[in-house]
Amino acid sequence: MKIWLDGGLRDTESARVSVLDHGLTVGDGVFETVKAADGRPFALTRHLDRLTRSARGLGLPDPDHDEVRRACAAVLAADPVPLGRLRITYTGGDGPLGSDRGGHGTTLVVAVGETTRRPDSTSVVTVPWTRNERGALTGLKTTSYAENVVALARAREHGASEALFGNTAGRLCEGTGSNVFVVLDGEIHTPPLASGCLAGITRALVIEWTGAQETDLPLDVLERADEVFLTSTLRDVQAVHRVDERTLPGAAGPVTAKAMRIFAERSGDDLDPQ
Repeated sequence: MKIWLDGGLRDTESARVSVLDHGLTVGDGVFETVKAADGRPFALTRHLDRLTRSARGLGLPDPDHDEVRRACAAVLAADPVPLGRLRITYTGGDGPLGSDRGGHGTTLVVAVGETTRRPDSTSVVTVPWTRNERGALTGLKTTSYAENVVALARAREHGASEALFGNTAGRLCEGTGSNVFVVLDGEIHTPPLASGCLAGITRALVIEWTGAQETDLPLDVLERADEVFLTSTLRDVQAVHRVDERTLPGAAGPVTAKAMRIFAERSGDDLDPQ
């Protein structure tokens, strides 16, 4: 396995980031996860645009897209797995042991790991913790991910693969690493960005390709939705057959199945949809 670190490929044994890197000490960093099939990344332009938006939200310098593209191409050429999780991490670089940044420049790491195709349907749980739709990190894909780790562990304890959050206003928001969609009377709805959810790449494509509506939804919509599905880079479109103790019969339902089919067809036709 080869890892791109600050300008070149390294072996895993020699790819080392300083213990004083601000991404490690205080979570001062952003990242993207990109799906790669047979060594080819999907929607890389959209992911790089979001990486830049997240960096700007933290006050980090814009990442060099040309360098990130070279890094992605290099690690994929070195390890062209059939289905890969391509991880781009960009941090504030070496800094003091506190919240102030140092002046040593940023750190860029790109790596790929093999993954497997997700099941067509899954179980989710809701968790008692909330997303803060008005926080400084709202809408940014940062390395400050500990609350997602805690929530996902709760989901695993209950036999689920994802945990869903409401926000501080009691509205449906998102999962730890996914966006959530519901079907009501044959129409697809998903929480708006104002709910505090991440502007998911797959989410945006599903909205564009299916005509899904952004709708402010109460958290208890999950108790009455006809169908529920998740979207994310590695899930694509994934049906939900259980929410907490509620079983949704026949998942994937007809609307979800159509969304799955549309996404598979459109994403297969264009690896870098603009």
